[in-house]
Amino acid sequence: MAVILAVRLTPRGGRDGADGWAADAEGRPYLKVRVTSAPVEGEANAALTAFIAKSLKVPRSAVRLAAGATARLKRLEIDGVDEADLERVFGAKP
Repeated sequence: MAVILAVRLTPRGGRDGADGWAADAEGRPYLKVRVTSAPVEGEANAALTAFIAKSLKVPRSAVRLAAGATARLKRLEIDGVDEADLERVFGAKP
């Protein structure tokens, strides 16, 4: 079973890292992530999946971009983790 993670990605963010949780207008939580890569030819998306995989200690192949390839708000499917793992690594959701 895969966990769905909503992410708001900031490319060319100066560093690779997570900036905590936020909620959209409807109250749905998403993780704010920045990467140093530019949003060119999928580089920022690749950096995002690599960062999430490394943070959660899962293989890169366990993290898939399910939606939002060209949008700032993305949806990732992650195999091998659960909600408790997300909160342990990135903190509690709002």
